[in-house]
Amino acid sequence: MPHTTVETPTDTTDTGSASLSHGLKQRHLSMIALGGVIGAGLFVGSGAGIAAAGPSVVIAYALSGLLVMLVMRMLGEMSAAYPSSGSFSSHAERAIGPWAGFTAGWAFWVLLCTAVGLEGIGAAQIVHGWLPGTPEWAWVALFMVVFCGTNLAAVKNFGEFEFWFAALKVGAITLFLVLGVLALAGVLPGTDSPGGSNLTELLPNGGEGLVIGLLASVFAYGGLETVTIAAAESQDPVRGVARAVRTAMWRIAVFYVGSMAVVVALVPWDSPQVVEDGPYVAALDRLGIPGAGQLMNVVVLVALLSAMNANIYGASRIGYSLVRRGQGPTWLGRVSGGVPRAAVLASSVFGFLCVLLSYWRPDDVFPWLLNMIGAVILVVWIFIAVSQLRLRRRLERETPERPAVRMWAFPWLTWAALAGMATVFVLMAREPDTRVQLYSTGAMTLALAAVGYAWQRTRERR
Repeated sequence: MPHTTVETPTDTTDTGSASLSHGLKQRHLSMIALGGVIGAGLFVGSGAGIAAAGPSVVIAYALSGLLVMLVMRMLGEMSAAYPSSGSFSSHAERAIGPWAGFTAGWAFWVLLCTAVGLEGIGAAQIVHGWLPGTPEWAWVALFMVVFCGTNLAAVKNFGEFEFWFAALKVGAITLFLVLGVLALAGVLPGTDSPGGSNLTELLPNGGEGLVIGLLASVFAYGGLETVTIAAAESQDPVRGVARAVRTAMWRIAVFYVGSMAVVVALVPWDSPQVVEDGPYVAALDRLGIPGAGQLMNVVVLVALLSAMNANIYGASRIGYSLVRRGQGPTWLGRVSGGVPRAAVLASSVFGFLCVLLSYWRPDDVFPWLLNMIGAVILVVWIFIAVSQLRLRRRLERETPERPAVRMWAFPWLTWAALAGMATVFVLMAREPDTRVQLYSTGAMTLALAAVGYAWQRTRERR
């Protein structure tokens, strides 16, 4: 039977605190897994990908989706065998060394906390559009207080919020897909089917456009890792991870690839509305759905609030796990009522600091911070792949029975995934807009690795 403890066997630091609770139910995990793939990046950010790649954006999302499926399968194999709130960070420590867990964990913590600030700003802008007399900063503060409070309470509160947020997102995207398919089939009342008139030119901007669309699609998949972090606090971590990972393929295929196919079939790829209003608003307007813009604003607001909630949760658990393994200030590891409240507060404060930086230093410090986290998710994926390569043999020795989740065609598909990640890095280095992100993230990663290695050697000498 695989290990079912929350932290890894390398956790030796005693913070004098209790352990995390197991308050998440299977329905929470199932809906977190479903809703985790539906973010604001899909509803809004995909417009830039469509404008660059045209109809070939479907190919871009399919290729990057395939890479993400492989990453999730690898992560699921390790998380089912060794459930931990540190997820890939604790797996990297187990497989490669403490410096790797330190680097992956703290880089991801910075990414999540910065994302919390960005999502708060985006949500506040939407509400400010509805209520122009109210200041945006007040809405950001309100959202931060609400979700910080939610995460300070029992973990089941986080689960309930995410359950209903995810239900709304899944319902919205499903309704969109149904309406789009009916319109394309020519059976939606009051709508003429465009047929294949918008798909006549697959690569309108050539291979360069496809590359830009591919890079945009890769980073739209962020957030899938949250379910493996949350599973450690569920009543049955192994079954929760296994079910989430096994359904990842159809979730990505339907929600991302399917919806992109519907959008580019309904709306001309070069329509200005695709970028200005977002692809889903453009498609709904084309179908003559009244109030489509405001309807999608509500959905995007829900997606942003859901991401804020999930990222505060994920950052706090990653931070807690790092501290429990002796890789951070011990006060962050204090647990009260089954919740790492100090880590929740620290993650929320850092997120709010990012919001203040966007107001105080919009021309230098804030863009620098955004560039620094631009490629962190790729760094994390590399640690996941390398960890799985090294842990698989150990897992087979420790648990000779079949693991709950098993990577396909090991080790060939793991190596293929690593090759795919290397390709994305090369493509980022070729594009001026992403090159700065690549170098900035690389500098942060190297700095964290150096600190982590120095810390590791110091602990070994002691």
